[in-house]
Amino acid sequence: MSQESPRELLDQILQQPDNDERPSKSQLKREMQALQTLGEQIIAMTPGERARFPLSDDMLAAVEETTRIRSHEGRRRHMQYIGKLMRREDLEAIRAVHDEIEQETLRRDHAFHRLEKWRDRLVDEGDAAVEAFVADYPDADRQALRQLIRNAQRERERGKPPASARKLFKLIRDTAGL
Repeated sequence: MSQESPRELLDQILQQPDNDERPSKSQLKREMQALQTLGEQIIAMTPGERARFPLSDDMLAAVEETTRIRSHEGRRRHMQYIGKLMRREDLEAIRAVHDEIEQETLRRDHAFHRLEKWRDRLVDEGDAAVEAFVADYPDADRQALRQLIRNAQRERERGKPPASARKLFKLIRDTAGL
């Protein structure tokens, strides 16, 4: 059995020609599993993200019902039902929204990684890095920045938890507007 991602399987489903040949039973199971996995991903999203999807009323009701199911077997059967409902949905539109949300998530993650690098650089280099940071972000509060850097350096030297480093990251994030 091949280990294809739900994304690859969804692409295969959407690209299948409409000919008279019936797909194999294994292919049907893989497609159903891909749709079920996509349904699980939609369920795991925040309500705001979920609202962006063009889902039918039946699908929305099934997604909301998922939160009330506690039994493992009941949830498993319900996820199969979600996979069945997914077959009737507009998969092209759902894929477009899903890709858009994934891209937004990637951009946000990259932005946070850049800010984490700034935080580490500020703590490691001190005032030299402060000047570079202020050049990139002129609205930064230099005094608060320097104070948090000093506190974070002291915490690191003493082996204490990085409370000031977290506050520094929050200040950097707020300054960057994220």
